[in-house]
Amino acid sequence: MTKEYPRASLTATSQRLSKTGPTIAVAVGLAMLAGCATRPSPEVLKPVHLSGPVRSETAPDRVSVLAATNRTPDSVSGGFGSAWAEKLTYEEYAFSVPPGRKDTAITYPTAKPDPERQFAVVERKRLPQDAFVQQALASVQADGTIGIFVHGYNYSYQEALYRTAQIAADAKIPGAPILFSWPSAASVAGYVADRDAALSSRSELNSLVTSLSASGKVKRIILFGHSMGGFLVMETVRQLKLQHRDDVVGKLAVVLAAPDIDIDVFRSQLADIGQMPIPISLLVSKDDRALGASSFIAGERARVGRLDIDDPVIREAALKERLRVIDITSIQTSDGLGHDRYASLAKFSAQFASFENGKRSSAGEVGAFVFDAAGAAIASPFRLAGRVVAGQ
Repeated sequence: MTKEYPRASLTATSQRLSKTGPTIAVAVGLAMLAGCATRPSPEVLKPVHLSGPVRSETAPDRVSVLAATNRTPDSVSGGFGSAWAEKLTYEEYAFSVPPGRKDTAITYPTAKPDPERQFAVVERKRLPQDAFVQQALASVQADGTIGIFVHGYNYSYQEALYRTAQIAADAKIPGAPILFSWPSAASVAGYVADRDAALSSRSELNSLVTSLSASGKVKRIILFGHSMGGFLVMETVRQLKLQHRDDVVGKLAVVLAAPDIDIDVFRSQLADIGQMPIPISLLVSKDDRALGASSFIAGERARVGRLDIDDPVIREAALKERLRVIDITSIQTSDGLGHDRYASLAKFSAQFASFENGKRSSAGEVGAFVFDAAGAAIASPFRLAGRVVAGQ
């Protein structure tokens, strides 16, 4: 007889975590950190000509990225702002990626780009929707997989685009990954505006996912949402489910990295979505200071991305809700806040693949796990932190 866990298990955890919420100092620190950072202008979207060896061990890598956005184009700067557009704009980019990088930091191009140190756009093309879909289908991997990255709060179009290129380069993704860029205000003070913009973008992301899933060539769409982008992803999946688009939902592999989602809102989303053929994966870190600040802004309400898998309540909830909750705290962070660990996951893509395809696990497994970035001395790169059960 299957044990039934209380429906309010995640709610109880929310109340427990809220007692250790961040202070105003954390929020002020985030604002100061963001204010000191140099942010790229739309100038970095302009293609540059680079000279040098075509291919060698020290030559820059080349990656392609497809981008779909519901931001309004800026004809003066050549970029995209934070205004909401009525329709999607589609683009294709080719990037030069500096070789021998040691971390996930992105150095943007200057007036005279240095391909040994800086990322740079070398080709840019505006595409009509049908051509964009055809290019996306041409990038489908041999097993029928295609990936969509949805960025989080406080991102400009160019920042999201370059981050997608970094991830693609580190993961050595064949073909071109897809960026979906919603109209973030790209401002620390724009948290509420960003949440509204994310909600307004559900139909556009829905349209993109649906157009790709219509092809029989596409067997699985990895829908990867970071931070507030995870909230948008969940809202989009919920919308698809309420539209009875099980044909689309059945192809989705949802991965939420440091999801900026209220725990009770998340539980409500799960109730509407129901069980998915491929369990939702949550990449969490209990020391994520950015989500601590988000929790403070939201009135000390806990966020999903800070779940503590050492808590028995969380392990039980993961089983009950059929989730894969993976603690990635061991992965090094470069932002000082513990919020950008997802960017470092790309180099561990093979390990994550073995988690789904290895003999000891399957895509149906759920539970709580710890990712050992140093490499555990066991067959799986995941060290079991809670009981794992096979999907029924």
